[in-house]
Formats: sequence, C-alpha cells, structure tokens
Amino acid sequence: MVAIVDILWGDRRAILGAPQSMARRTRGRRSARYARPGREAGMSEMRQDPTTREWVIIATQRRKRPSDFARRSPRTEKPAFVSSCPFCPGNEALTPPPEHCLADPNTGSWRVRVVANKYPAVTPEGSTSRRADRGLFFSMDGIGFHEVIVETPVHNESLALMNDAQVAEVLSAWRQRCEELSREPAVRSIVIFKNHGPAAGTSLDHPHSQLVATSIVPRHIRRRYEVAVGYYDDNGRCLYADLAERELEAGTRIVMDTRRYTVFHPFASHRPFETWIMPKTSQASFDQATIEEVEELARVLRTVLLKLHRGLDDPDFNLVIDSAPVGEDRADFYRWHVRVVPRITEAAGFEIGSGMFINTALPEETAPFIRALPA
Repeated sequence: MVAIVDILWGDRRAILGAPQSMARRTRGRRSARYARPGREAGMSEMRQDPTTREWVIIATQRRKRPSDFARRSPRTEKPAFVSSCPFCPGNEALTPPPEHCLADPNTGSWRVRVVANKYPAVTPEGSTSRRADRGLFFSMDGIGFHEVIVETPVHNESLALMNDAQVAEVLSAWRQRCEELSREPAVRSIVIFKNHGPAAGTSLDHPHSQLVATSIVPRHIRRRYEVAVGYYDDNGRCLYADLAERELEAGTRIVMDTRRYTVFHPFASHRPFETWIMPKTSQASFDQATIEEVEELARVLRTVLLKLHRGLDDPDFNLVIDSAPVGEDRADFYRWHVRVVPRITEAAGFEIGSGMFINTALPEETAPFIRALPA
C-alpha cells in the first residue's frame, strides 16, 4: 500500500508506489512534546482552519528551527531620500492629488499622504451591470477605488522602526479612508493591505500600503463570512471570539495579550510565522474601531513587526486587514482582524494544484520564539 503522506513529504527520491517500509526510513524525528496520541512521531499533520474549513499540511519532517527562517542575505541599505522616488517629499507632482493628507502642525510638511494609485486595478467610472456571453462567461466593468497610503516622508523608515504615534497616524488614515469609501454606492468590499519586500509583491521601496474597494465581495472574503454565519447559527456565539479564547486557553501559540487585542500564531497557520491580531471588542468592520483602539493597535502592530524584523532579519511580508463586507458591519458573528504573513517560503505546484498550503514550521514553536524577542 502506498504511503501517500511519506511520498509527499519524505525523501525527494521516494517514488510513487514505494512500499511503506521504504517511506518510513525517510521520516525525521519529531519532538514528543508535539506528538499526538495515536500518531507516530515525525508524521506530518493536517490541520483545519476553523475560519475557512480549509486544510493545511504541517510538514513536520521538513520543519526547521524558528531561527533557521531568518534572512541569509542582508538587505541593501536604503537612503532616507531618493530623488526619483514619487513618494519622497518634493515629488508630489508625480502622484495624483491627495485624497487625505496629515500635515505636521509645526512645519506644515506632510506626514501621511493618501493618493489614487497611478496604475489602478479598478477605477470609479463605469457600470455595475453584469454582462453574459453564451450564458457562461460573465463580466462587468472594473468599478472601485484603488489608493496608496504613503506612510512616511522618509524613504527608509518602515512601520517596524517607527514610533507608536507614527504607526497610529498610518492606521488612522486607513480607518478614515475605509469609512469614507464605504459610503460610495458601488462599493461592496474594502481590502487594506501592505506588501513589504519583493517576495511580498512590492514594486516601490518607499514605505506604503494600499486600499482596494470593489463593487463585488471576493469569494475568499465571502467564504470567511459564510463560515462565521454557520458557526453562529449552530452555537449562538462569534467564531472569532471563541477562536481567540481557545488560543488563550491553549497558550502555546500566543505571542502577546493586551487589554484590547490577542496576538497569536493560528493553529492551522498557512505559512511559517503567520500572525493574527484579534480585537477583543465585538466589531465586524475595521472602521468601527475607536481612537483608543487604533492607538493600542498601533502599539501592538509595531511590536509584532519589530519582533519579526529582529527575529527573521527584516523578512518580506504581507499585511491584510480582514473586515466585513460593506453594509454588513453590524454582524455579531464576525470580527475584523489583522493578518501578518511573512513570505519566507514559496507556494509551488502542490499548492497551486490542490489549494492546500504546506507549512514547514510548527506554530507551537514559532510563537514562543517571537514572544521571547525584545521589542
């Protein structure tokens, strides 16, 4: 009988049809601390993400020590100002007029700017009417808003290295634009995200984040929402509140816990060091956060990013705010949250073919590693 798990995750020389006895010889040793009753030590484990019902493979045979994920080649030092950068001070004419601008009260110079993306994925013009071709091929105009949040005038000042007040100004700009764009009649979903580093998809070095508001609710967002609805119907409680509570009870995957936020590496982390920041207040949409909650989130987010910066040597990462679809923000069954996903491993053919992620790190090991780092 073929040992499917061993063929996938064991010795790359293993061939389809190899007997189990051969596959077993490729297995590594797994710490007894994380071995499950009834499971052989060293065996890979499938874990289900309770928020999507998707399965993730924790490939323990391939796993590395948390410190092994640190960048091996140092980043090139960047200057504080680049004359050709469209986001550096003095080059404001290279971007569209600002939609939002936070100025320094003493100097009048800007500290945070929000501008329309010069090369947008979606635009405000057009119709939301859907077109059908041959009853199978549906299309519509790319209606929406695509904005860039320039987080600082300093070209080499990342969020991890800012102070809490600076990070709070960036988050406040995110919240304000989210609140304003949610009033647009065509907008159904708003995604705020940040790509840090080439592996995360950034094309400009200057610290910035983006916001895309669309006239449809993307399937992945709708799926999370539907799972939360089903959980609420079955249990009468918020899935995300229960998730944070269960993570606190388990304790092993907690990174930090504050008055208003719980930070953890999820049980079914899709990638190594994936980090969730979950508010303790029942709010479905990020724009419902109060000033005090935004200020505390700034402290928590900066701490998380600084720990990743120190522990993994400034890794590339994606940051996303998961928020309820527009107009559905009063739901008691959903809770907005922040996901930070370091891009220190790459998806390959299996992930593309199956839709399942392979994680080569145990969240029970990565969380205490990050928790112990100074901030």
